[in-house]
Order: sequence, then structure tokens, then C-alpha cells
Amino acid sequence: MKNTVDARGKACPQPVIETKKALEQISGGELVTIVDNEAARDNVVKLAKSMSLDVEVKQHQGEYHIHINKGETVNKDEHIAISTATMEEKAAFILFTSNVLGSGSEELGETLVKSFFYTLVESDMKPKTLMFINKGVYLACEDSPVLAQLMALKEAGVEILSCGTCLDYYNLKDKLCVGSVTNMYTILENLMGGERVVTL
Repeated sequence: MKNTVDARGKACPQPVIETKKALEQISGGELVTIVDNEAARDNVVKLAKSMSLDVEVKQHQGEYHIHINKGETVNKDEHIAISTATMEEKAAFILFTSNVLGSGSEELGETLVKSFFYTLVESDMKPKTLMFINKGVYLACEDSPVLAQLMALKEAGVEILSCGTCLDYYNLKDKLCVGSVTNMYTILENLMGGERVVTL
């Protein structure tokens, strides 16, 4: 049975996420994802290959039809157990030091941070804790472009901590909308706790 994901006009990571969800919903057969740009094409192909699935790309008038063949799932419960174990092994603390992602263009940084949190919400793998310091605290406060995503992550069990000194410095303590206020001692404990820390 053929299933189709129409991801034309959608920017990454949406085509990849929609394809992944569609693959998870079928036990076997062919899935066709349609995209209209090379970046989305390449990313969907990488997803299929990372899942060890057969993939073929056909071009039609500026569009790419990505045919992914998924074999029948032999043991769904075993697959879920392996996935859960992998997620636990990869759990991490993520430290945000800014309200944008990366250095350079601020406009691009804002786009990237929104894309990051959208992808994080949709991903099966979640960090244990998100910590926000310096201008990063803006992301957990009123008017944050990722507030809905942070609330969804909190509902999923992710701990969200914002530096109290930083909130005071930017006069944001009464505008904190998600998570709790923390201090440098707790942040240091998390950073030095022996688990993987990613700083963005």
C-alpha cells in the first residue's frame, strides 16, 4: 500500500518530521514524500538511510518524489524497548546562553532557535533539563517565540530552569512563564554531574 506525504512548500525540518511520523504509522509498504527543494530532498533521503530503508528519488517538473520502502516490522515491542534505552543513554542537559541560535545574523539565529525547539518537541529524544542563562532567559519569558514549545516540553517531563540573577538583570523575573528560577550553584551541580552537557 502506498502512502503519501505532501511536503511541498515546507521548510526543514518539517518534511523530515512528517516523513518520520508517517513511517512510524505504517507497519510496511511504500511511502512517497513529495518535496520541492534539494535541501528537503537530501534530508528525507538521509532519514530513510539512517533507518536502513530502501529509498529512490524521482524528479517530476521541479519536484522530488522520494519513494521509501519499509519492510514489515517483526517485533514492535522489541523496537520500542531498544528506542527507549537509546533515548535514556542520550539524555542530556542543554544550556542556552542566548535567545538566538549561533552567532552571526540575529535574524537567522531567531529562525534557527524556533526550528530547534520545533524539532525538539517532535523528536522522540528529549533532554533531561534545559537551562537558560544570560539572554537565554528571554526564551522562557513572555513574548518568547518558543514559549508554546517549552510548555510542551515541560508537559513531556523536561525540567526547565532559568537563572535568577539573569532574570533580575533583565527585569524579567515577573515575566517568567515556564519552568522555575534557579541559581548558579544548581546550574554548576548540573554541569558537573557527570552527564553529557550541550551548550548552545
